[in-house]
Amino acid sequence: MSQITHSARADAARTALRPFLLRMHFHVGLFVGPFIFVAALTGLLYVLTPQVESWLYRDALYTGSTGPSRRLADQALAARNALGANLAVSAVRPATAPGTTTRIMFSDPSLGESENRTLFVDPATLEVRGELTTYGTSGILPFRIALDYLHRNMMLGGFGRYYSELAASWLWVAVLGGVALWATGPRRRRAVAAMPAPQRRRWLHSAIGVVLSLALLFVSLTGLTWSQAGGARIDALRTQLGWVTPSASTALAGPALPASDHGDHGAHGGHGLAAREDRLDRLDAVAAAARAGGIDSPLMEIRLPKPGQAWVVREYDRSWPTQVDTVAIHPDTLQITSRADFATFPLIPKLIRWGIDAHMGVLFGVANQMLMAGLAMGLMVMIVYGYRMWWSRRPAGGEPLWATWRRLTPGQRLFWAALAAGFGWGLPVLGISLAFFLAVDLLRMRAAA
Repeated sequence: MSQITHSARADAARTALRPFLLRMHFHVGLFVGPFIFVAALTGLLYVLTPQVESWLYRDALYTGSTGPSRRLADQALAARNALGANLAVSAVRPATAPGTTTRIMFSDPSLGESENRTLFVDPATLEVRGELTTYGTSGILPFRIALDYLHRNMMLGGFGRYYSELAASWLWVAVLGGVALWATGPRRRRAVAAMPAPQRRRWLHSAIGVVLSLALLFVSLTGLTWSQAGGARIDALRTQLGWVTPSASTALAGPALPASDHGDHGAHGGHGLAAREDRLDRLDAVAAAARAGGIDSPLMEIRLPKPGQAWVVREYDRSWPTQVDTVAIHPDTLQITSRADFATFPLIPKLIRWGIDAHMGVLFGVANQMLMAGLAMGLMVMIVYGYRMWWSRRPAGGEPLWATWRRLTPGQRLFWAALAAGFGWGLPVLGISLAFFLAVDLLRMRAAA
């Protein structure tokens, strides 16, 4: 008798759970679907455009001149003289191959965070081929900068970043909920072509979601590492667990050498400019010291030191195999004072690095671009099918989420409440939006009463 009672309770619990999951999945799709769709569309545009950008700015990126390259110091001075503005050279990216230009990067306070005013110099003739804004470690140019901002914040600044965080915070919930509904739902009993249109749309929606589920979970997780509120929580957790990415220290052992009597006034203008640029003539020696110290990628960036700090030379090749080693070099002795070699990184920072680069479509080149593009298109199609399903059934309304919640067993309610509270704290945007969903659903239920 007890076995029968236990089995009946288990069946009742499963019967109550599926409507709850179905309504939760519906709410996520209905309210967050547009944000996820926009994130997928802008991400699709971003990963498909590196080749377009290379063609669009070909005059600045490439040169037909031949002959030996001039000293990096000469190239930097040519760029500074051509610019004519009181801006500091912050970094130099030497030409990566014959026929390409050297990037001389200037700190410009009128630009946004992580943006540089960059002059492109022919390494053989010292001709300045162009002047463009570049962004971040990847050094993307204005066309992709616009797409990057569109994907990240809809060009709405810091507040706009919450749109992409909302999408990333709920994508994994929608995926896992959809997979659970697929796994517990009725099996397909007829050929897809023989299904009625509504049933066929439902099958396609779930089939696409299941096939892409692991990749979508990956996109959601890596996207959250860039987010504002949730990203801060993730960074704090990484720090607590010792998963922080190693970096080379620019601090010099012993008392700092008096690089300037005027002190450090930052990277922009004033005496800080003179203090930083009086070392341009050491660019070539620093590059040679970095090469001797193991920086062997052609994709190399040399960052000029602030007074009392070391030079930083880093690799920025994020393709496979990844080359992102960094060394700090003493400004006077040219000895390596600190280093961070990717090969010595702990496993988790390596996985985070590879995950972010795969998310951006750069880890495996064109194959990675095509994979991410296909994933974005599949996600958009799935969202469109989901809205089509809702539109065809909208007159019938639907049971409120609160009503399905009340039919759960006490144990199930406790489990889901604890889960929501935990993830709501860890991912604040998810928590706040969940409270909004529940409030709307409660008002709807009271209005229908």
